[in-house]
Amino acid sequence: MSDQAATTRPAARARRAERRARLAMSLIAEPGDPRIAAQLSERSTNDLLSAVVAGEDDLPESWRSRAVGLEGRIGGILTSARGRGIRWVCPGDAEWPAQLDDLDQIDGLAGVGGRPLGLWVRGAGRLDGLAEQAAAVVGARDATTYGCDVAGDLAADLVDAGTTVVSGAAYGIDAAAHRGALSVDGPTVAVLACGADVDYPRAHAGLLRRIAEAGAVVSEHPPGSTPTKGRFLTRNRVIAALAQGTVVVEAARRSGALNTLGWTNELGRIALAVPGPVTSQASVGVHHALRTGRATLVSNGAEALEDLDALGRRDATPPPAPQTAWDVLPSVAREVLEALPGRGTTTVDVLAWRVGAPLELVASSLGRLESQGFVRQVDDGWSLARRADLEPAPPTEGGR
Repeated sequence: MSDQAATTRPAARARRAERRARLAMSLIAEPGDPRIAAQLSERSTNDLLSAVVAGEDDLPESWRSRAVGLEGRIGGILTSARGRGIRWVCPGDAEWPAQLDDLDQIDGLAGVGGRPLGLWVRGAGRLDGLAEQAAAVVGARDATTYGCDVAGDLAADLVDAGTTVVSGAAYGIDAAAHRGALSVDGPTVAVLACGADVDYPRAHAGLLRRIAEAGAVVSEHPPGSTPTKGRFLTRNRVIAALAQGTVVVEAARRSGALNTLGWTNELGRIALAVPGPVTSQASVGVHHALRTGRATLVSNGAEALEDLDALGRRDATPPPAPQTAWDVLPSVAREVLEALPGRGTTTVDVLAWRVGAPLELVASSLGRLESQGFVRQVDDGWSLARRADLEPAPPTEGGR
């Protein structure tokens, strides 16, 4: 046996043991429990698992009770996962997105914190590649037609620019974001509060299948797990951490999407929000986030990409409005048009007085405006014929 092989085999065994220990601990401790990170800052995953199985007194009783019959459960879950095309990905694996490790560097929110022990992944895409350039698009379940249209268009714009769209596969904005990404054959990632094999909500079974084909469906919970209210909040930190930034489209005062925005702020990622009508209850939370500086206003995909991309790489400033015939008129001619009444006629003398210009100059301006069709002479007076600000500017000599 070569020296390299002798070194590699123990390392491979240690790696397999670490992966299995993380999987086992994920069945013992509820995801997002900050005590996991606290324990792993002091000892290895293998040591922690051994202590739990041994019933160490200072560890949570819930952990110790869940460790009963653990080996049998691991075998059953792995068999179930393989049968459903689900794989276990954890820190240290090549497929693990490194940005998830940032969750161990912050205090957390509302009693939730720490990076996942690992993720169950269903889908054709590699998770690390999908998350290399990603943006979360989240929002209200009880979304308006306006919100869903905006989310879908925005997601499609992000995907067109090479960005993966991350969301939670819920009703409303989440579903619209996933569908927007899929509409342009782009990658999208759904982070679930249940097993990666569980179609929740049931009506999204087809959508989740398409997401898995184009990207990935991921979860901290083992196959077969059912969602609970608390699990939706813990999965929000994964959505925020997978992405370089989060865009919130519609969120009521107590929306879960604002929790994702909170994680985005805690992680120091880019927080963006799309405003809605000021009378819309579905946008109250978004407007408060904008008012208090927790998010930057964006109104389309181009603006979101400008903020999400490297500084100065993109410019979402809209192009200037095309010139009109009004823009190229001499200043006196514009003043004459402004001085003419909206209805009826007026004389040259009155116009000269209103404009404050010589009678001859006003008369010549009227003649030029008449030749262009903007004014007409009626007996001894003049009236407006059509608006110069609605007419395109005539081509310049160089453009002919």
